[in-house]
Amino acid sequence: MAAPMIIRRLDVAPLEIALREPFGISGGALKAANNVLVTVELVDGTRGFGEAAPFPAYNGETQGGALAALRNARDWIPWRDAGDWRAIGAEFRARSGAGCGAALCALETALLDAVTRRDRMPLWRHFGGAGTELETDMTVTTGSPAAAAAAARDIRRRGIRIIKVKVGGSGVMEFDLMRLDAIRDAAPESPLILDGNAGLSRADASELVRGLRRLGITPVLLEQWLPRDDLAGMRALGEETGWTVAADESVASVADARLVASERAAQVVNIKLMKAGVAEALAISAVARDSGLGLMIGGNVESILAMTVSACFAAGLGGFAFADLDTPLFLADNPFTGGYALEGGRISVAHIEAGHGVAPSRANLPSE
Repeated sequence: MAAPMIIRRLDVAPLEIALREPFGISGGALKAANNVLVTVELVDGTRGFGEAAPFPAYNGETQGGALAALRNARDWIPWRDAGDWRAIGAEFRARSGAGCGAALCALETALLDAVTRRDRMPLWRHFGGAGTELETDMTVTTGSPAAAAAAARDIRRRGIRIIKVKVGGSGVMEFDLMRLDAIRDAAPESPLILDGNAGLSRADASELVRGLRRLGITPVLLEQWLPRDDLAGMRALGEETGWTVAADESVASVADARLVASERAAQVVNIKLMKAGVAEALAISAVARDSGLGLMIGGNVESILAMTVSACFAAGLGGFAFADLDTPLFLADNPFTGGYALEGGRISVAHIEAGHGVAPSRANLPSE
């Protein structure tokens, strides 16, 4: 029997990464990735790394809150067995209370990374080994029609096929329609995912649908246009348009996933590890499969570290029809080595030999 993987220490530090330009969604814009780096060190010297990427405009979670919760964990996590990562994660959530999803994700990721590095197992295989590749989209954030067209052309130059567009940021649907028309002209063959981040009213949604039909634009996915609790509106939106609806903000827990399924509010669930951690994301994916819901993998504004974990999760489990793992392309710096390989829109994790394969690349990363 293998010796227990005892944790010697837990380190927590702010992780600040500049963005090339603000990342705007309907609820606001992020000017930098104000994240958190977590390092777990085992008694044999093995280290595992995790990242928290809170996004206040998305769900209210902040870097300060994540730092506080993780710093508190330094008092009770040492000398626990990292192989009990699920139990440690559950205790962390109980001690930290609601609104700690990104912090929980960072802790669980660091523990899993340490365990799988020690065992010389790639994380994608730990999650099931179903596959090693995904196709990601790339996002056009909120902004002017001219900026949207330029972003779409850049996406196509990168060889990325699917374009995701943030809508609802201006509160004026005609403005979004101008942006979408400009994107369609710049990239006429690209499938479009339209993401409202729960920022549209039912009236907004109806106006946007009418305008899309007038323009002859048929999205491949409507991602969380309506408020998270408006499941009846989400169901009606899908029935009235015949278009596929994805639930994102509406599903942050297993209970949420069951409710969306029972209400037939969506056909796809966007699983983000930052919403509720790794263990809960695994449970959500199981509920979605059992309920016949399609799967999407997404994230907040994350570095290559957290995005690679999500790629390992989705590729390893298999069956994810949509992937939105593009945010490393928006960062002005990459303070890590390793991570997924990207060619055009194709993500591969096949080369990763142990853990998630990402580590800090310079000694001057902030530490405490």
